[in-house]
Amino acid sequence: MVAIMAIRAAVFDIGDVLEIAPDLGVGRRWETQLGFVEGEVRRRLSEVWAAGAIGAVTEDEVHQAISDRLGVDREQADAIMADFWEQYLGVGNSELIEYCRGLRPRYRTGILSNSFVGAREREQAAYGFENLVDDIVYSHEVGMSKPDPRIYELTCARLEVRPEEMIFLDDVEPNVAAARAVGVHGIHYRDNAQAITEIEELLRSAGG
Repeated sequence: MVAIMAIRAAVFDIGDVLEIAPDLGVGRRWETQLGFVEGEVRRRLSEVWAAGAIGAVTEDEVHQAISDRLGVDREQADAIMADFWEQYLGVGNSELIEYCRGLRPRYRTGILSNSFVGAREREQAAYGFENLVDDIVYSHEVGMSKPDPRIYELTCARLEVRPEEMIFLDDVEPNVAAARAVGVHGIHYRDNAQAITEIEELLRSAGG
């Protein structure tokens, strides 16, 4: 029987994993205020959100685009973006954050997130993620996003581990499947108990 290579790193997604972000109805609330039909804010801003996710625009350009595309002044645009950030940040999943913290220093730990320009500063202020893990790979900083296989390879390289030496936890199944396709041990997050149990089983089976 071939032995499983030892696990050396564990990497976590943020949205609905380390942060729980319930839908606060921000888009619909602003649609009502601006007299738009349902889904209109999302439609008008879809290109802006896509560009911000890979760092193709600055925060100032995002605010200007909101003003231009929704026909509001900059004060309203700033208020809209503040509401979206509140929803984006959600609340910290304290149990999983503390579990992640406890894996160090025995394992290298990381975060791999499909993010948005400005996320690092806000998540650091809210949750101190830079102090939680060894490295954070944000899509808006590296110009690509999950499930692009290159972003998993980059994460491995930055943590200085081989794919088969890394666990990756994400709530989106296609992102987990993409990680597995490059050799990473992908785990589909459903709840804390299930995720922690599966991580611990992998660590034990790999001699961790």
